[in-house]
Amino acid sequence: MLKDKIDSLLDRVQKPARYMGGEMNCVIKAPERVAIRYAFAFPDVYEVGMSHLGSRILYDIINKKEDALCERVFMPWVDMADLMRQEHVPLFSLETRSPVSGFDMLGITLQYEMSYTNILEILDLSGIPLRTVDRTWAHPIVIAGGPCAFNPEPLAPFIDAFSIGDGEISTLETIDVVRQCKEEGVSREECLFRLSQLRGVYVPSLYAASYHEDGTLASFEPVRKDVPRTVVKNMIADLDSAEYPQSIIVPFMEIVHDRINLEVLRGCTRGCRFCQAGMIYRPVRERSVERLLQLAQSLVGETGYEEITLSSLSTGDYTCLPQLAHELMERFEKQRIALSLPSLRLDSELKQTLEETQKVRKTSLTYAMEAGTQRLRDVINKGITEEDLLTSVSDAFAGGWSSVKLYFMFGLPTETAEDLAGIADLASKVVRKYFETPKNLRARGLRVHCSASCFVPKPFTPFQWEPQDTLEQFEEKQKYLCGIMRIKGVEFNWHTPQVSMLEACFARGDRRLADVLEAAWRLGCRFDGWTDQFRYDKWMEAFASCGLDPAFYANRRRMRDELLPWAFIDAGVTPSYLWRERERAMQAIVTPDCRKGCQGCGLKRFEGACEGR
Repeated sequence: MLKDKIDSLLDRVQKPARYMGGEMNCVIKAPERVAIRYAFAFPDVYEVGMSHLGSRILYDIINKKEDALCERVFMPWVDMADLMRQEHVPLFSLETRSPVSGFDMLGITLQYEMSYTNILEILDLSGIPLRTVDRTWAHPIVIAGGPCAFNPEPLAPFIDAFSIGDGEISTLETIDVVRQCKEEGVSREECLFRLSQLRGVYVPSLYAASYHEDGTLASFEPVRKDVPRTVVKNMIADLDSAEYPQSIIVPFMEIVHDRINLEVLRGCTRGCRFCQAGMIYRPVRERSVERLLQLAQSLVGETGYEEITLSSLSTGDYTCLPQLAHELMERFEKQRIALSLPSLRLDSELKQTLEETQKVRKTSLTYAMEAGTQRLRDVINKGITEEDLLTSVSDAFAGGWSSVKLYFMFGLPTETAEDLAGIADLASKVVRKYFETPKNLRARGLRVHCSASCFVPKPFTPFQWEPQDTLEQFEEKQKYLCGIMRIKGVEFNWHTPQVSMLEACFARGDRRLADVLEAAWRLGCRFDGWTDQFRYDKWMEAFASCGLDPAFYANRRRMRDELLPWAFIDAGVTPSYLWRERERAMQAIVTPDCRKGCQGCGLKRFEGACEGR
């Protein structure tokens, strides 16, 4: 029995709760009562995947569908994965411990490029052929979605179909197509063709790419006339009407975000030029206060969690934030339920809201400054000032906060030594504001966590054409920052440049990188986003064995007329708008928030988008 074999492994691995299942509020359906069995895989460990809101949403909507079930799958940590191979235990779902290979569909969320080797590991542990060309109806239809699906090409040979845009729409549609195809007994190829006819669904095997002698993309065309040349993203116009879980699984172990997560809005109007999420999730759509209060009441009752976080790309921009915070605290303060705001805009009216959230207990405040000088913040269109930061932290310190997180990037286009020095200058000024706060108001134990990540150019941003710094440039800047960030009260950390370089390769790569990915996986690469598992030497060996140069993908400036691997996707924002924003960036010209007037990004072509603005 598979269940007995799994049990025999649990006392031999770290954190066995990762593989147990049976948590409160998990959904178990009888397989014989449904037409489609859907395994939903997160290509990282349990505690990371269980914190992902999108996975919770899709798990809920699939299990609400009478003719389908959804069970969870996570990437086993290296100790468990090795034992499973040794003991011939296939990858299994948590709900019923069923082999993944026996499901009708396997959904995989793509949140981070450095999880791609884990996707191959999941397929191999499941006994599913890595490449779609080798699969039959004996294997699940493999569908991937999420932000990284907006450039699906590096994964093209491994994924049967990609879902582009809001998954609440296409997930149910793809299930219906697969169910119908199985009932009719059509070929797997016909099923993939029918999937390609859905809005927002891209089937890589139905397209062909060719390349110029210099390695750039020459053409990208459908192989059949009845396959769409452009794949248009799915977009939910009304978040209030969208499905949202009113009960979530409560894990047996601590997870990364172990709390209730309320998505107050989706999208962002700010137009930060480095931010892919701010472009691909446009337009902004808000949930009503009434709907959020109803969801909070249900989730508190169903889970027993003692913290609610209000999540979005920019929670401080939620137009009813003070009202929502006040009503949540009024409703839950007596139950000692804390409220946290993970994503703050410094120029938002936050003082009243911060006062509301401190009533139970104070959580750390996070400020994403991104750049150290105003000039560079204008280049990236951040739209905030040093004064915004210092006013906000002064209010926070006077309100009893003592823990602040500051996020920066280095390697941004047009960056100078003055911009790097500005990071240390801002951190010092934050510390100074703390000590300027009267002792009777400020809390003890100042902690300023300052983080600097390497800039990674991403598709569908104004910086998608820009080169990334070389490893040598990154390391030189990193050394300089470490020297100037020795500030009392400030903890400084940074990202590994080698990881960021590979992230840039796969963020803007073409389908030739699939061979590099498979070669790296066969050399033992997995969990590349984990510092202790990352093997840069093996990745360089994989690139060399495939005759490809990572600098071609990471460190090369694209020309405006170059055909980009993701150009066949319509993400809403138009290439002309993105190029115009790039040109404004080079002149450090700020583009106003689109709530203050339409900037012509292209979203108004979508039905229901930008209504009321």
